[in-house]
Amino acid sequence: MLKKDLRKKYLEKRMTLSKDEVNFLSEKILDKFILQFNIIENQKVSIFLPISKFNEINTLEFIKFLWRKKVNVFVPKIIVKDLILVKFTPETILIENSWGILEPLSNQNEETVFDYVITPLLYCDSFGNRVGYGKGFYDKFFQTINSDAKKIGVNYFAPTDIIDDISELDVKLDYLITPDEILSFSGISMLTK
Repeated sequence: MLKKDLRKKYLEKRMTLSKDEVNFLSEKILDKFILQFNIIENQKVSIFLPISKFNEINTLEFIKFLWRKKVNVFVPKIIVKDLILVKFTPETILIENSWGILEPLSNQNEETVFDYVITPLLYCDSFGNRVGYGKGFYDKFFQTINSDAKKIGVNYFAPTDIIDDISELDVKLDYLITPDEILSFSGISMLTK
């Protein structure tokens, strides 16, 4: 399927989830993340703030977990056509951008070296190719960070469809976490169920 069709299909599927289902499935994804990845103090993690109106994974519980572990948390902010990462603490002031997404007030790009980048998506195939909202922010962002950062997509749905229009500019994920499994796209065995 083409990305535009996958975008539509999986956004529609996601919108059928109730708020309770979103929270339940998000908790299962967080549990898998905690079990699989060794999160330690002072690591640097990029994670997105959820867009509630699009039923995105509730990453707020991820963020609370990371703060408890004394991890440095960074969240994205769009500046013109670029995605920057701003340090996120309980004191960070958030504002709503023109797309209705909460972002830090600060415009200071604070980091380009990460241990983990937890990435939003609408769909990910079984090869690690992701379909986002179609603006290309994350593909450009991935080109600017350290190559050993683990790029982790989170999604409610397992890969079943093939993406027909993959571009050479698309950057593959290293892992996909769903409520039922973690897929590695580098041949590393992951936990399931």
